[in-house]
Amino acid sequence: MATRIDGKKTSSDIRIEIAEKVKSIKAQGGKIPHLAAILVGNDGASETYVKYKVKDCEQVGFKSTLKRFDNTVSEEELLHEVEAINNDPDIDGLIVQLPIPDHISVQKVTDRIKPEKDVDGFHPVNVGRMTKSLPSYISATPYGIMQLIERYKIETSGKHCVVIGRSDIVGTPMSILLSRKSYPGNCTVTI
Repeated sequence: MATRIDGKKTSSDIRIEIAEKVKSIKAQGGKIPHLAAILVGNDGASETYVKYKVKDCEQVGFKSTLKRFDNTVSEEELLHEVEAINNDPDIDGLIVQLPIPDHISVQKVTDRIKPEKDVDGFHPVNVGRMTKSLPSYISATPYGIMQLIERYKIETSGKHCVVIGRSDIVGTPMSILLSRKSYPGNCTVTI
């Protein structure tokens, strides 16, 4: 019998769990997590994604900051903003929402984000640490899929999994996570 997976319920459960952790941090006088997002231009899908991230932060008790730039922002200006956020001790995590304009190097922007603030998991240090099964930030979609597999106790060991696509954001990290020798994972993976 197939397992019915309810992503919306799981997402809601995770937000509740995070909110409880934040309440505990507050009660103990700890620092409230602070997420910054940079949005360049006015891509509809990006606007929606970032709007939900800001809403999610509010819902779980995080602080959030949204920095907006026009499509005409220079690479130098954007890198300067990333550096300013890197050096801001109040900000714990940074998302630079993709896509960004073609005149700006995604790789330069990704490489400029401090690995410990790279909550998207795109920095080469985080990708390398993920590959070695070390603590790291992991791209959101693959991490979410792994959460669903684990929370629904779907057996993966010894299975043959097929990942369609090999993007740096979803396909490649998904294949790496599924092939690790721990649960969830321990699969033979075909891309």
